[in-house]
Amino acid sequence: MPTKYLFAASTGGHLAQLHRLAEHLDGSEDSLWVTFRSPQSESLLHDRRVMYIPYIRPRDARGVARGMASIGRLLRQERFDRVMSTGAGIALAVFPLTRLRRIPNDYVESVSRVQGPSLTGRIVAASSLASTWTQHASWASKRWKLRSSVLAGFRSVPKQAPPADRAPLRVFCTLGTIEGYRFDSLIDRLIDVSGPGAHLVWQLGYSARDGLPGTTHSLMSNAAFEDAALTADVVVTHSGVGTILKLLDLGIRPVVVPRRSARNEHVDDHQEQIAALVEREGLAVVRESDELKQDDLRLASRLAVEPLIGRHDDAR
Repeated sequence: MPTKYLFAASTGGHLAQLHRLAEHLDGSEDSLWVTFRSPQSESLLHDRRVMYIPYIRPRDARGVARGMASIGRLLRQERFDRVMSTGAGIALAVFPLTRLRRIPNDYVESVSRVQGPSLTGRIVAASSLASTWTQHASWASKRWKLRSSVLAGFRSVPKQAPPADRAPLRVFCTLGTIEGYRFDSLIDRLIDVSGPGAHLVWQLGYSARDGLPGTTHSLMSNAAFEDAALTADVVVTHSGVGTILKLLDLGIRPVVVPRRSARNEHVDDHQEQIAALVEREGLAVVRESDELKQDDLRLASRLAVEPLIGRHDDAR
């Protein structure tokens, strides 16, 4: 009999990973997704039952408390068989309440946490709020059981028809949607190195600014994002798991640039970990924002990715 799940994840990479995991679970049609409203969630979950709650910022105790109030009202009205979350803070709004109701909870740590669990993961594990899972064998343990990585199953290949090296590049740059953190260092560098005549399309998220060359968007629909990515010679992205997964699924080998906490571009430097992972697997060209060169853009424009034969993910 199918399991009625409560799926909970923040938008971005957390939601992208949970959506991929859920594809291999025997979830019932009346399973419910709890997340934040965004073009990504509206597109990804258009055919699912969804409850949107207010955005919870990183390390936002008040946001977690507001989320718990919403989840509390939900659980008084509806019953679930199992809960799964990939974080971040939204897991802390859900697990304490579902644990009190003796509903089994599963927490799958983000693939971006290559060296160990996030703050949310450490809280969940220390409080025994859920069964905890890692996607990396290097730090699996009795407490953190191993499951297959959502990034497994791709390989880099040459593009069938790469752009001429002397032609102006068509560049799509996407900076993610995390609130409160800008990524001006990448914007400034890309303007400098994209080359004369380059055609630039930007998804700026919360790094909006005036006077940029090319076409700018704050947020893009899924269809618009895919069109911009597939018509570009090269895609440059922050080191966000959700964006990287989507680009790999589209057959794109991107240029990945990690955000840095020292420049107030993110809450910590975990983006470096996922950048190192995709570089090691040959799935991206990885550079720091101040090291990016036009040759890196040219290199990525000549490469693509494709799924390996027999690729699959475990159910849990």
